Amino acid sequence: MTDPDFSTAPLDVVVIGAGVAGMYAMHRLREQGLRVHGFEAGSGVGGTWYFNRYPGARCDVESFDYSYSFSEELQQDWDWSEKYATQPEILSYLDHVADRFDLRTGFTFDTRVLSAQFDEGTATWRVQTDGGHDVTSRFVVCATGSLSTANVPNIAGRETFGGEVFHTGFWPHEGVDFTGKRVGVIGTGSSGIQSIPLIAEQADHLYVFQRSANYSVPAGNTPLDDKRRAEIKAGYAERRALSKRSGGGSPFVSDPRSALEVSEAERNAAYEERWKLGGVLFAKTFADQTSNIEANGTAAAFAERKIRSEVQDQAIADLLIPNDHPIGTKRIVTDTNYYQSYNRDNVSLVDLKSAPIEAIDEAGIKTADAHYELDALVFATGFDAMTGALDRIEIRGRNGETLRENWHAGPRTYLGLGVHGFPNLFIVTGPGSPSVLSNMILAAEQHVDWIAGAINHLDSAGIDTIEPSAEAVDNWLDECSRRASATLFPSANSWYMGANIPGKPRIFMPFIGGFGVYSDICADVAAAGYRGFELNSAVHA
Repeated sequence: MTDPDFSTAPLDVVVIGAGVAGMYAMHRLREQGLRVHGFEAGSGVGGTWYFNRYPGARCDVESFDYSYSFSEELQQDWDWSEKYATQPEILSYLDHVADRFDLRTGFTFDTRVLSAQFDEGTATWRVQTDGGHDVTSRFVVCATGSLSTANVPNIAGRETFGGEVFHTGFWPHEGVDFTGKRVGVIGTGSSGIQSIPLIAEQADHLYVFQRSANYSVPAGNTPLDDKRRAEIKAGYAERRALSKRSGGGSPFVSDPRSALEVSEAERNAAYEERWKLGGVLFAKTFADQTSNIEANGTAAAFAERKIRSEVQDQAIADLLIPNDHPIGTKRIVTDTNYYQSYNRDNVSLVDLKSAPIEAIDEAGIKTADAHYELDALVFATGFDAMTGALDRIEIRGRNGETLRENWHAGPRTYLGLGVHGFPNLFIVTGPGSPSVLSNMILAAEQHVDWIAGAINHLDSAGIDTIEPSAEAVDNWLDECSRRASATLFPSANSWYMGANIPGKPRIFMPFIGGFGVYSDICADVAAAGYRGFELNSAVHA
């Protein structure tokens, strides 16, 4: 497509990113009559689901819930094929949404935003890209994604490997055939656990290099027939209402009792039901499961029994059962036949805690006690989560301060939406919001709707800028920290804490109070005239 003429007048909004959040921002803000344009590094829409094409990539929120709620016609027209959609189906859905609402015309693709600088004299942002664009805009909406910047560990000799190298976050669109090859997968987080069973089916031999074991629950995936689809669509209004009032943005709630209040038989029956339901919801069986270590232990013991029942070699099972974090404090993975993969003769588990990787060489990986010859190497090492994409853009606010400098000790936001010193800059599903602890599509809709409302308020009142006060940011950080400290989450070295990135400040980044609670807080702030935000109607020449 041909870029619009940006020189005639400033844009109202620049949207960075054409993933789930950026797509809805384009639609919502256009509907409001604003002049909007977006930039996207990929060649198409979809964000995470455009780039993450690794074998077995699948969402851990049920398909009917992991979808847009803003259009009833869209909800009723689209047919999901199975309970937990795979990456190809999710991307097909997002392509359909982009076509249906003519969203592609609003984006320039294959283009990265390099910098965004605020001009205090005109109260506008100057946005520059690697495609030579130099755009002026009143507002910038950062829909850059929480899991969009791949983390590749700096292992000695990494560049010398003579075979094929892949990262699960940037998988070749044409796919990869591992037939007859010796493959090494580094990492057993979500992408590793989901891809390992399928790679194992092809590879001559698969070596899984595991530093830290993670809990994984079978997806319990099932096809959806016409009858089931009709039932869900008929009850969509109630399903969405429950989701928006819930803790995680899906229509499932925890048993309000303590796991310790009920009998062992009742507790195990509840765990069994959630295990069959599949995925991350197992962590929310009982209300105190991630706040009381003794209650958490009952869930961990149940999961351990399940893992041992699937893995034939109990010495391998010992390595696959986490012993370094309470269950649920790292995101529980949703898998298909992961643990059973270790019963295959062509799969070997390499324990990096007992023998760390020392180097990669031309022929493979050298650990402290062995050398593994490989034809292909897969980094399933995750992302610089929540802040990584923003950190790679030179964002300068008032007085030339960079966002990187502002966040040197950890991200500082108010409601996860704004940053003191950076007027008219909005962040979607970033640190300080429920973000990755919730259904990201509903979270994106909630944020974008709030941003659209704020812009409308400013325009109606003749106000030029909005930014959080320093006090509001400090108070929100304290609130987020207080809520996190009342749980077991900070005890885990998780990517929620930035622990997977060397040198990254250790701070629990999401708001853990629940999606419904957070939505109420945001609505209350807006209703109170945007309490905690500084509104300025004087543009200085």
